[in-house]
Amino acid sequence: MYKRKLLALDFPHPETFNSEDENYFRNFIVWLEDQKIRHYKIEDRTGLRNMPSSDWTKHFQQYLEDLGCPYQPSQRSLLIDWILGYSVRLEYGDNVDQYKTVTPEKVTHSKAPPGVSSNPLDNLDFDDPDFKAGIQSLSMILQVPPYQDHLEQLKAICLVVKDRLSKEALERGDKYKEDNIEHLELEKTSLGFDTGDYIINEAAKILRLIHIRDLRDLQNQINQAIVAVQALIANPKTDSRLGKVGRICKKRQ
Repeated sequence: MYKRKLLALDFPHPETFNSEDENYFRNFIVWLEDQKIRHYKIEDRTGLRNMPSSDWTKHFQQYLEDLGCPYQPSQRSLLIDWILGYSVRLEYGDNVDQYKTVTPEKVTHSKAPPGVSSNPLDNLDFDDPDFKAGIQSLSMILQVPPYQDHLEQLKAICLVVKDRLSKEALERGDKYKEDNIEHLELEKTSLGFDTGDYIINEAAKILRLIHIRDLRDLQNQINQAIVAVQALIANPKTDSRLGKVGRICKKRQ
């Protein structure tokens, strides 16, 4: 019923589309908003993205009103057909020049059976429960915070691995340690006060130096975390055609 529109939007696995599955339906709505409609700013999509929430239906109702949809959530089949048509119109409007050059010959050629790929990733089922469980395990090992979209979480894991565990990152770490080693002489370290006992004074100096080292290590970790977060938020569903994140937050005429 919806296959042609789903294909026009490059929706993954349109042949298995199941609007009766509530979790599938909610994922479908979030996918349309993130990938095609982009009516809300990214930070305003939290209500829709929080799919397990009991308030999701309320946020969805508001979303439909903001889009100007004439149907209610209870009219699911009509609603899906409308929102797919709405998404197709937006997609065409964003790529008018591209679609003007489409001919029947090009469409036939694009539907030709693809060659056998040598990339093993092409054979993975990214929605397989075992695949999702593997992502969760990696997240726990690398201390990556959980996220409802497992593919977005996988991107975060890749950034952490690239930033901390790649050959270049390890080499940078070794060089940083070599360049930042400080040889402090205990005798030249000022305690700032005198306990009256030489041994206690020396022990206090050692504790102070250890504390300073721990603070520096903590600052380095904070800096790395800031860099990782900046890398994540610098490319969130970016609309490169507009040169900015998301779609201008206003209703289309």
